[in-house]
Amino acid sequence: MEFLVAGAIAILTGCGIYLMLRGRTFPVVLGLCLLSYAVNLFIIAMGRLWIAVPPLVADGADGYADPLPQALVLTAIVIGFATTGFAIELALALRGATGTDHVDGKEPRP
Repeated sequence: MEFLVAGAIAILTGCGIYLMLRGRTFPVVLGLCLLSYAVNLFIIAMGRLWIAVPPLVADGADGYADPLPQALVLTAIVIGFATTGFAIELALALRGATGTDHVDGKEPRP
């Protein structure tokens, strides 16, 4: 299970960085989203991957899942959604102001 989560984090991070290095604004926004998903998975994994344990301490339970990483990820999802909306709005404003969606504001010469 840990290998699958670590692999998912690595793939999301690699794809996010690749997309952030692109020359257009939409792939940059997608790269930021993928990188935020990778960070959310990392935070969940740092709280340990528990299977079949309650989120709160119950009578007779061996252990419990730590609710703090789950609360942090929930907050990060909301903040990430707002940031993504703001980045898309900035990309649309850049497209309207410059007439192109290239991150430098001008098309590269062939």
